[in-house]
Amino acid sequence: MKNPWRFKLLYDGECPLCRREARFLQNRNRHGHLVFEDIAAPAFDPSVYHATREELMGVIHGVYPDGRMVKKVAVFREAYRAIGLGWLLAPTAWPGLRWLADQGYEWFARHRLSIGRIFGRACESQTCAVPSAKNSSPAKTKN
Repeated sequence: MKNPWRFKLLYDGECPLCRREARFLQNRNRHGHLVFEDIAAPAFDPSVYHATREELMGVIHGVYPDGRMVKKVAVFREAYRAIGLGWLLAPTAWPGLRWLADQGYEWFARHRLSIGRIFGRACESQTCAVPSAKNSSPAKTKN
């Protein structure tokens, strides 16, 4: 039997904002085309993705069934496409908007703990801290 999932979202299960987005997507994942992997789980092994935990915590990553990886806003485009809502984020792939969307996401990723606290969604364990400076990304990652 062919694998039914089309895209895997690697998310930080310790980050309240990340958990909220994952729940939103899970509730709309009626056909099982999107799967989720919590990179904060004790049993999670980042080496499976030829990456470090810090690289994966720095910005969101997603994986296709063939092992190709994407990061930043491309992850959200693919996740939303997998649940049938791809049209919502399609404009973020347009020339010019793609760069702006990725820059906006990078800013958000760096400040997500502060943003979460502002909205009453603090990371209680502090394990969802984002590494500082530009992170290198896994060799197989495609923007």
